[in-house]
Parts: sequence; structure tokens; C-alpha cells
Amino acid sequence: MYGSTGLAGAYQSLAIAGVADTVFGLGTAQSSVKTWGFRGGYTHNWDPYWNTAIYGAYAQLKYGTTGSALVCANITPLPTAGSTCNPDFNIAQIGVITRWTPVKNLTFSADVTYSHLDQKYSGAIVLPAVAAVAKPAAVYELKDQDTVSMLLRAQRNW
Repeated sequence: MYGSTGLAGAYQSLAIAGVADTVFGLGTAQSSVKTWGFRGGYTHNWDPYWNTAIYGAYAQLKYGTTGSALVCANITPLPTAGSTCNPDFNIAQIGVITRWTPVKNLTFSADVTYSHLDQKYSGAIVLPAVAAVAKPAAVYELKDQDTVSMLLRAQRNW
């Protein structure tokens, strides 16, 4: 995830989160990745046509000492001097969705979600240009990111 930065000389900031079950290298045993998380929600039916739900989630991923060392040994391009490499992260989300069902099997909804990615890398990294997301080659600060997204949906069931 990209965002703004306060680091002098940096183009933007970046948070990195990679998910794996295990990590291994040539001649090493697999290093398990530890994860846990939870989700929950509540829906209130206003009437037969309208309902609103609030939901949330939180998850954590830890690579462990061996897994972190294997991941960090293969990061390219390398972080700048003074940066730390730690691929662990937490992610939290909270959202609200409102649905309108004017007739049976037809639903319109609006869903707004806030997400916070708490990544454990720190410092900065020099990245090459990334044409797929129109990002130039530059220095990027490594820091946590927040985002808000909205999904509008029309669903018809047969």
C-alpha cells in the first residue's frame, strides 16, 4: 500500500505485507509462519427491505527468527542504510454496509471499509519504476498505511 510521507527526499511511503504458510531456503528446513485472527459482525434489520451491518476483523502474521532471516536475505532492492527488515505485520479492518432489497432476489448495497496495515519494516527503500501502478523509480519511506474503500453493488439472484 502506498501513501504520503514526511521523510525528506522520499517520493511516497509504502507498507509491505506478504503472506506465506512456511519459509525455506536451499539446505534449510521449513520455518513455520504463525498467524491468528478474528472477525465478527452484527446485522440490524430495519424493516423487510433495509438492513445495516457493522463488521470488523484483526489478524497478525509472524515469520519467526529463521523465517524473517530467510525473507530479509532475499529482499531486492535492499533497504537504505539504517532501515530494519521485519516482514511481520498486523492488519485491522472495520466497516459498515447498508442493503436495500426492493424486490425478492434483487439487492443494492453500499459498503465502506477502513483498513489499517501495521507493517514492521522501518526506514526507506529504493524501488525501480513500477509501471503497473504508475510509480516512478524513487526512495519510498517504509511505514504503516491506512485506507478507506467503498463498494457499491447491485446483486440479482435467480
